[in-house]
Amino acid sequence: MIDIGLNLTHDSFDHDRDAVLQRARDAGVTQMIVTGASREHSPKALELARAHPGVLYATAGVHPHHAIEYTSECDAEMRALHTHPEVVAVGECGLDYFRDFSPRPAQRRAFEMQLQIAIDTGKPLFLHQRDAHDDFVAIMKNVEGRIGRAVVHCFTAGKRELFECLDRDWYIGITGWLCDERRGAHLRELVKNIPANRLMIETDSPYLLPRTLKPMPKDRRNEPMYLRHIAEELARDRDQSLETVMADTTATAREFFALPQ
Repeated sequence: MIDIGLNLTHDSFDHDRDAVLQRARDAGVTQMIVTGASREHSPKALELARAHPGVLYATAGVHPHHAIEYTSECDAEMRALHTHPEVVAVGECGLDYFRDFSPRPAQRRAFEMQLQIAIDTGKPLFLHQRDAHDDFVAIMKNVEGRIGRAVVHCFTAGKRELFECLDRDWYIGITGWLCDERRGAHLRELVKNIPANRLMIETDSPYLLPRTLKPMPKDRRNEPMYLRHIAEELARDRDQSLETVMADTTATAREFFALPQ
């Protein structure tokens, strides 16, 4: 399996990062994409990828929470990171009107500047959208025909949003949000509509620990070894075998990020 999104640079992993990677491998997670989501953490994601060749890869970008830091100097830093082959996607970038940690005009500007990086490099996009779908789609429309592949990571929205994403041939990343009976129950039905060649899985570690996991880890920290649990839940909801879901999502991720076997 391939975990397409984990925040392995998070300080909660500082004391046992190598053990986390070993547990992931033992659980069948053979490759992982380390999310770069800020000026501070995107270089760290690349550093981790370079330290674990063929196993870890990185994205480089600035999450909308950090959009206020997206200056011209930041843009130059991101572009420098994208000269490295270990960096396989632009992002995490997009819009987040749920938290509004950065002003919305700053979010839109940072998003547009990172879309230009994707245009210039030809790399796929690793996208974030929360409570901002219409503005998100409007900005993406402005670059139609000029960008390549795009995945809406950690999809949590509804049927209209899902179908509008699929109509644009975007890929969908499913996390342990699927396992949250309080917020994610609607996804149980929606995931049946995602074509196999548009579906990928991710943990978003250390966040979004699946609530259906038993036993629960005492520290409540999510990690990539739990990707299999997400695949199991997805298989049940899609009425498919676990082997089919694992094979299909792995093939889709490998094609999306152009990963070697």
